[in-house]
Amino acid sequence: MPFSTLPPYEPGTVDRRGEHAVVVGASMAGLLAGRALADAYDRVTILDRDPLPERAQPRRSTPQAEHVHVLLEAGRATLESLLPGYGDALEAAGGLVLDSSTELALHEYGDYLADGDEPLPMACASRPLFERVTREHVAAVDDVTLLDETRCTDYLVDDQDSTVHGVVTTDCGASAQDDADHVDRPADLVVDATGRTSRTPDWLARHGYDRPREDEVTVDLAYSTTTVERPPEDRRAFLVVPTPPNARGGSAIPIEDDRWVVTLFGLHDDHPPATADGLLSFAEDLPASDVHDLLATQKWSGDDVRQYPFASSLRRRYEDLDAFPDGLLVTGDAVASFNPIYGQGMSAAALDALALHRVLADAPDSRQHGTADEPLASRYFDRIAEHRDVIWQMAVSADFEFDATTGPRPFGTAISNRYLSRLVRTAHADSALATAYAQVLRLERPPKTLFEPRILWRVLRPNAARTPR
Repeated sequence: MPFSTLPPYEPGTVDRRGEHAVVVGASMAGLLAGRALADAYDRVTILDRDPLPERAQPRRSTPQAEHVHVLLEAGRATLESLLPGYGDALEAAGGLVLDSSTELALHEYGDYLADGDEPLPMACASRPLFERVTREHVAAVDDVTLLDETRCTDYLVDDQDSTVHGVVTTDCGASAQDDADHVDRPADLVVDATGRTSRTPDWLARHGYDRPREDEVTVDLAYSTTTVERPPEDRRAFLVVPTPPNARGGSAIPIEDDRWVVTLFGLHDDHPPATADGLLSFAEDLPASDVHDLLATQKWSGDDVRQYPFASSLRRRYEDLDAFPDGLLVTGDAVASFNPIYGQGMSAAALDALALHRVLADAPDSRQHGTADEPLASRYFDRIAEHRDVIWQMAVSADFEFDATTGPRPFGTAISNRYLSRLVRTAHADSALATAYAQVLRLERPPKTLFEPRILWRVLRPNAARTPR
């Protein structure tokens, strides 16, 4: 369920539900969950084991932060509704909002898509800048506290292991001792936003619950990134998507400080190197030359090349559990992490926060987590599954274009991929199709809209798939 079909954020529709909520992890997912909880709890504490820098710089626990990130329309619109003025603040800090229908060149299946026939805004910045502006806006919300260099070591739980009622933390700052005291922090609700390495599944198993079923799709991806200087007036962005038999791709996105962040990636052991010469050589073999041309002609911001591996997409099926402790929720990459080529992570986290808002707004009892028949966790996990399942199917279906991809294959993947390949080839010369396809990629419209009669006709009519330019 993408953004256009989700109920919007409505300030003032959530009753107070408790005194204190704790979010573990100050990632984008944690920050936005904290913002949603601020409408329902007297106090919200968002804690993180890393220092939270005032400047836009990567945190220790987010090594992927130096690589390309974009905020898809679902994420951009959700952040603007939860944090009014977010877009203006991002631009004031150096970020850009492109019209991706004309300023983003998307190369897939042998050619670039045609320019779209309507504006499609896309926010561009480095991941650290996205996070810094988000932190500033969330910290400005009344009664929200950001607590850094604080590690969560356990959940507080009642004698029956049925209700989480807080967290145990320890100081992990530079001056902390190895035997630093543990501090109990009571809370009416705890949200795990610690990412893919979340320890909640292990905690559940230790306390007599089933672990959530995990779906894992192996893509064996690695990507390498550098930044190059950008003329201030040049707002072009490029994305070259791997399509069989070519497992290589790349992107160049304009960001703050007059730079492009350039990321090259490869699937199934066709990985980009971590040297400048090797990166140039790898880019030269892409099916389009623009990313290589930027690397070859623009001054590099530094000689270093950062590399990051991503072995597999992972989906934890919390919605299928028969039992789950009251007072605990999970969000962001701790629920599902997708192949980062598609840029869905931050936007999926934003949709989680929007779903949390709706669950709190629709709660039958303003002072309780829920009823025995419909606990808060059950309603929340069911609701986020609606958009998580759509995003998961989009991402892993694309991954299964490659025979080497392994894992549970969504039903109908082969036939839908054949149809989408024809749609994209037709969109090389069809502005209406290019726009419709982009709106789905942006999580703005559901994938089923690509099968509407007006789209089917444009795709399947005789000679629709044009020869690439």
